[in-house]
Amino acid sequence: MADLSYHEQQKQKNTLRLRELLSQLPPFAYEFFRGIEPVTSPKTRIGYAYDLRIFFEYILEIHPTLKNKSINELCLKDLEEITPDHIEMFLEYVTYYKKPHPQNPHKIIEYQNDERGKARKLAAIRTFYTYFHKKRKINGNPSSLVEMPKIHEKNIIRLEIDEVAKLLDEIESGEKLTATQKRYHNYTKARDLALITVLLGTGIRVSECVGLDIKDIDFDVNGLKITRKGGNEMVIYFGEEVEEALQNYLAERNKKQPKPGHEDALFLSLQNQRISVRSVQNLVKKYASLVTTIKKISPHKLRSTYGTNLYQETGDIYLVADVLGHKDVNTTRKHYAQIDDQRRRSAARAVKLRKL
Repeated sequence: MADLSYHEQQKQKNTLRLRELLSQLPPFAYEFFRGIEPVTSPKTRIGYAYDLRIFFEYILEIHPTLKNKSINELCLKDLEEITPDHIEMFLEYVTYYKKPHPQNPHKIIEYQNDERGKARKLAAIRTFYTYFHKKRKINGNPSSLVEMPKIHEKNIIRLEIDEVAKLLDEIESGEKLTATQKRYHNYTKARDLALITVLLGTGIRVSECVGLDIKDIDFDVNGLKITRKGGNEMVIYFGEEVEEALQNYLAERNKKQPKPGHEDALFLSLQNQRISVRSVQNLVKKYASLVTTIKKISPHKLRSTYGTNLYQETGDIYLVADVLGHKDVNTTRKHYAQIDDQRRRSAARAVKLRKL
């Protein structure tokens, strides 16, 4: 593992996690996941596996003819016993349900799903049924008769320009942090400032950020080599503020002694190993809460902040899609459509038919 890159290590972890989940699914699920491997990412397959496990656990609890079977006893023909009504009942069930903790059966965990969560679960079930129906291994596809939940578009949650400035100021000063936080802040200020400046100044995903190695920075062209979802490499360019923050951090980073296997990592934790996605999420939440209490700011919201600013400055939706790594420009257009709507509203206010 130590000789593997971060992304290769993550690929191995995802492979092992998927194998573990497959052991908790009907035996014929192996064929499905093998079949979709060339056209899906590891995280997509893991997401499908989680959703299908919940689905089959529910079916085995409520289905009159399947409830006496274990999940390992299910066969392909049993899929034909599941009706659109059963799938609709499942979608209602996942609105709110409880399950024992996997490692501690005495602890009960509560789960909730909004329309997006339900849509993802139905998408997994549809893909599963469609695969076997196309292969002519089952008759019919009940999931195709179930309506996809209506998704209500959310407003883009992002930081305004003045909030971005305040956020970076708070990271530099640390004035509003607690006494305990200030002690750690002395050790992490340069790292935290560089990390959040990179997120705000490039729009890269948090997973892409934590995967950065020192050698991925090229100050000759001010570029970062990142690995996108799916494993494709891409160079993202950054401006002077990102350059300055990275240079200041590297002056400290080069003095540290990383743990074995983490020598190449750009951003290190206090334990001198590659910082985790969860740690980045926590530090963004910590600093953002000092700036705004009404917005829940995550690394993804910093990405939205960058995308919004880039679109407002350029008006080029194709550029925004390319830089953010969206495969389909319609995804980007849909996400930032409200900005165009705001422009149209401002145009209506700008034209006066009768001067007052």
